[in-house]
Amino acid sequence: MFTLVLDRASKMRIRLHVALGMLVVMAAGLLVHAGDIVDRIVATVNGQIILQSDWEDEIRYEAFVAKRPVGSEDRKSALDRLIDQELLREQMHAPDSSPPNDQEVQNEVKKIRKQYENAGTEDAWTSLLAAHRLNESELRRRVTLQLQLARLVDTRLRPAANISSKSIESYYNQELLPQLRQSGAKEVPLAEVTPQIKELLTQQKINQLLVAWLRDLHAGSEIHTQSYSSDNEARRNE
Repeated sequence: MFTLVLDRASKMRIRLHVALGMLVVMAAGLLVHAGDIVDRIVATVNGQIILQSDWEDEIRYEAFVAKRPVGSEDRKSALDRLIDQELLREQMHAPDSSPPNDQEVQNEVKKIRKQYENAGTEDAWTSLLAAHRLNESELRRRVTLQLQLARLVDTRLRPAANISSKSIESYYNQELLPQLRQSGAKEVPLAEVTPQIKELLTQQKINQLLVAWLRDLHAGSEIHTQSYSSDNEARRNE
């Protein structure tokens, strides 16, 4: 998710403000030298660019975390998420954008690692990351960003996610009890599971509020996307 040949560090840092006319010219993606791998702009969000390499890196990361292959719809969704992330990043202000601590990041990395049975040793884990064009530092950077965005969303939206006792009781009677009965599990009293139900409904409400918030952010932003070449995509996936 122009024509520039960039090293990986530069591609991750570059954030240029570009005019729409410049975007059209640069998005042509012409080669500087024969045989060079060319990076190009696939989207801009309020003047901040998203490069093809950013998009491909996001696709590989999501495939690694989800532990499944990537389809064409996943590619489009990955670009959409990069755009959403940039919109949310613009909303980061202290204290709701405070970064997670090392222990929080490490816990999330451990959760990802546990998905892979063949990542028991450090060498095996390093090789597994390398197979997905990742390393420990890059994985931690991405996990840190995800946690930071999650904290932003929770801080901004949780206060508006009010859950009534009636909603909790309705979920208990209409959702939880039927599930318990169908599975043959022992029924539990409402009072015992009220905190869990409330948190579940709160998360659902936050998700609904997030969709509305992102819709408003999209409406108030200047976002441009460029179609990508299937030939370029095929070469990158070889």
